[in-house]
Amino acid sequence: MVAVPEPLTSAPLTWALPKGRILDQALPLLAAAGIEIAASLDEVGRKLLFELPTGERILLVKPVDVPTYVEHGIADFGIAGLDTLLEQGRDLYEPVDLGIGRCRLAVAVPEGAPPDRKLLRRGMDLRVATKYPRCALRHYRARGIQPDIIPLYGSVELGPITGLADQIVDLVESGETLRQNALVEVETIFEVTSRLIVNAASLRLKQPAVSQTIAGLRRAVQAAANERPRAHAGEVREKAASS
Repeated sequence: MVAVPEPLTSAPLTWALPKGRILDQALPLLAAAGIEIAASLDEVGRKLLFELPTGERILLVKPVDVPTYVEHGIADFGIAGLDTLLEQGRDLYEPVDLGIGRCRLAVAVPEGAPPDRKLLRRGMDLRVATKYPRCALRHYRARGIQPDIIPLYGSVELGPITGLADQIVDLVESGETLRQNALVEVETIFEVTSRLIVNAASLRLKQPAVSQTIAGLRRAVQAAANERPRAHAGEVREKAASS
């Protein structure tokens, strides 16, 4: 008979967190859920692996690597953008949309460029530069187009500028980078936010700690959502009073 592992209720939890802007936006939500990381970040300097006073372990990794650490069980939890999750297609549980890191995966073309159908009628291959080859290929195939996907992992905007590509598929937030490079957004593929992701084995074996953490973050996200209308109303009142 195969022994069934006992739930590891006392085992410390490990987080894989993305370095950069998303981490900055996630810190208030994590703190509201009882996971205080900001003070430890100030103390650890350039360390990429450290432990919180409460026992949780923190891994600071590139955003694209977060799902790998979580899927392989190195981390119990992670925070990853929907763009990364859909591109990689990993076996992960996504219980909470954190509502941070808002942007969109979009198609952009040079100003004045002909529509892609016109290019295809001329017998030309549609060349698409992107950091998201799988997402881009799915999008174009759904429209009956078989593009020539050109993977780029630096400044994708250079693709059309240099003549390497006709279009790009990339993340867009304000659109300012596109405008500065004479590119126009023509289609949104999907909206992007960052999600809490959980290792499947941890979900089974590290109860109730995992469920408590998920519930705490759900409450934190809801509280933040409730606060936004109040903050906006306060700004409106201040502007009205000063005018």
